Amino acid sequence: MTQWVALIAGLLFGLGMMVSGMVDPHRVIGFLDIAGAWDPSLMFVMGGALAVFLPVYIMVIKKRPAPVCAEKFEVSNNKRIDKRLVTGAVLFGLGWGIAGICPGPAVTSTLGLNPSMLVFIVTMLVGMSIGTALVRRW
Repeated sequence: MTQWVALIAGLLFGLGMMVSGMVDPHRVIGFLDIAGAWDPSLMFVMGGALAVFLPVYIMVIKKRPAPVCAEKFEVSNNKRIDKRLVTGAVLFGLGWGIAGICPGPAVTSTLGLNPSMLVFIVTMLVGMSIGTALVRRW
Protein backbone atom coordinates (compact mmCIF):
# COMPACT_ATOMS: atom_id res chain seq x y z
CA MET A 1 0.00 0.00 0.00
CA THR A 2 2.80 2.42 0.93
CA GLN A 3 4.47 2.05 -2.45
CA TRP A 4 1.20 2.69 -4.29
CA VAL A 5 0.51 5.84 -2.30
CA ALA A 6 4.07 7.04 -2.93
CA LEU A 7 3.77 6.23 -6.63
CA ILE A 8 0.47 8.08 -7.08
CA ALA A 9 1.56 11.07 -4.97
CA GLY A 10 4.88 11.32 -6.83
CA LEU A 11 3.20 11.15 -10.21
CA LEU A 12 0.67 13.83 -9.29
CA PHE A 13 3.34 16.04 -7.72
CA GLY A 14 5.71 15.78 -10.68
CA LEU A 15 2.94 16.22 -13.24
CA GLY A 16 1.61 19.27 -11.41
CA MET A 17 5.04 20.90 -11.22
CA MET A 18 5.72 20.32 -14.91
CA VAL A 19 2.30 21.47 -16.13
CA SER A 20 2.28 24.58 -13.89
CA GLY A 21 5.80 25.66 -14.84
CA MET A 22 7.18 25.42 -11.31
CA VAL A 23 10.29 23.72 -12.70
CA ASP A 24 11.24 26.80 -14.74
CA PRO A 25 13.97 28.73 -12.87
CA HIS A 26 13.09 31.93 -14.75
CA ARG A 27 9.51 31.75 -13.48
CA VAL A 28 10.69 31.07 -9.92
CA ILE A 29 13.14 33.98 -10.01
CA GLY A 30 10.36 36.15 -11.46
CA PHE A 31 8.18 35.19 -8.50
CA LEU A 32 10.96 36.03 -6.02
CA ASP A 33 11.67 39.39 -7.72
CA ILE A 34 9.00 41.35 -5.84
CA ALA A 35 10.81 44.65 -6.36
CA GLY A 36 11.23 44.16 -10.13
CA ALA A 37 9.37 42.27 -12.82
CA TRP A 38 7.30 40.23 -10.39
CA ASP A 39 5.56 37.15 -11.79
CA PRO A 40 2.67 36.15 -9.47
CA SER A 41 1.81 32.96 -11.38
CA LEU A 42 3.41 30.61 -8.83
CA MET A 43 1.30 32.19 -6.12
CA PHE A 44 -1.78 31.02 -8.04
CA VAL A 45 -0.27 27.53 -8.40
CA MET A 46 0.24 27.32 -4.64
CA GLY A 47 -3.18 28.84 -3.96
CA GLY A 48 -4.80 26.30 -6.27
CA ALA A 49 -2.93 23.47 -4.56
CA LEU A 50 -4.09 24.69 -1.14
CA ALA A 51 -7.68 25.08 -2.39
CA VAL A 52 -7.66 21.39 -3.35
CA PHE A 53 -5.70 20.16 -0.33
CA LEU A 54 -7.48 22.05 2.47
CA PRO A 55 -10.93 20.44 2.09
CA VAL A 56 -9.32 16.99 1.72
CA TYR A 57 -7.25 17.64 4.82
CA ILE A 58 -10.25 18.74 6.88
CA MET A 59 -12.63 16.01 5.68
CA VAL A 60 -10.24 13.04 5.38
CA ILE A 61 -6.68 13.43 6.65
CA LYS A 62 -7.33 15.23 9.93
CA LYS A 63 -9.87 12.57 10.96
CA ARG A 64 -7.51 9.65 10.37
CA PRO A 65 -5.98 8.03 13.47
CA ALA A 66 -2.77 7.30 11.51
CA PRO A 67 -1.26 8.23 8.14
CA VAL A 68 -1.61 5.87 5.20
CA CYS A 69 2.13 5.13 5.00
CA ALA A 70 3.08 4.96 8.69
CA GLU A 71 1.85 3.65 12.03
CA LYS A 72 1.46 7.12 13.54
CA PHE A 73 1.79 10.80 12.72
CA GLU A 74 5.27 12.16 13.44
CA VAL A 75 5.07 15.79 14.51
CA SER A 76 8.14 17.57 15.77
CA ASN A 77 7.78 19.26 19.12
CA ASN A 78 11.01 21.21 18.67
CA LYS A 79 10.09 24.89 18.89
CA ARG A 80 13.65 26.24 19.22
CA ILE A 81 15.07 28.66 16.71
CA ASP A 82 18.78 28.03 17.11
CA LYS A 83 22.02 28.71 15.25
CA ARG A 84 21.81 25.46 13.29
CA LEU A 85 18.27 26.20 12.03
CA VAL A 86 19.10 29.78 11.04
CA THR A 87 22.37 28.78 9.35
CA GLY A 88 20.64 26.02 7.39
CA ALA A 89 17.81 28.34 6.37
CA VAL A 90 20.28 30.98 5.15
CA LEU A 91 22.29 28.42 3.16
CA PHE A 92 19.12 26.92 1.66
CA GLY A 93 17.85 30.39 0.75
CA LEU A 94 21.14 31.30 -0.89
CA GLY A 95 21.10 28.15 -2.98
CA TRP A 96 17.47 28.67 -3.93
CA GLY A 97 18.06 32.32 -4.84
CA ILE A 98 21.15 31.59 -6.92
CA ALA A 99 19.64 28.61 -8.76
CA GLY A 100 16.13 30.03 -8.97
CA ILE A 101 14.68 26.64 -8.15
CA CYS A 102 13.88 24.54 -5.13
CA PRO A 103 15.17 20.94 -4.83
CA GLY A 104 11.81 19.25 -5.56
CA PRO A 105 11.19 21.02 -8.86
CA ALA A 106 14.89 20.60 -9.74
CA VAL A 107 14.57 16.84 -9.42
CA THR A 108 11.41 16.93 -11.53
CA SER A 109 13.10 19.03 -14.23
CA THR A 110 15.87 16.46 -14.72
CA LEU A 111 13.51 14.67 -17.13
CA GLY A 112 14.21 17.50 -19.55
CA LEU A 113 17.91 16.56 -19.36
CA ASN A 114 18.79 20.21 -18.74
CA PRO A 115 22.56 20.11 -18.06
CA SER A 116 22.29 22.95 -15.53
CA MET A 117 19.69 21.05 -13.51
CA LEU A 118 21.74 17.86 -13.64
CA VAL A 119 24.75 19.77 -12.28
CA PHE A 120 22.50 21.35 -9.65
CA ILE A 121 21.22 17.94 -8.49
CA VAL A 122 24.73 16.44 -8.29
CA THR A 123 26.13 19.42 -6.38
CA MET A 124 23.06 19.50 -4.13
CA LEU A 125 23.77 15.87 -3.19
CA VAL A 126 27.41 16.79 -2.52
CA GLY A 127 26.24 19.68 -0.33
CA MET A 128 23.90 17.35 1.55
CA SER A 129 26.80 14.95 2.15
CA ILE A 130 28.98 17.78 3.44
CA GLY A 131 26.12 18.98 5.66
CA THR A 132 25.60 15.48 7.06
CA ALA A 133 29.32 15.23 7.88
CA LEU A 134 29.29 18.65 9.57
CA VAL A 135 26.23 17.84 11.66
CA ARG A 136 27.83 14.57 12.81
CA ARG A 137 30.96 16.46 13.87
CA TRP A 138 28.92 18.99 15.90
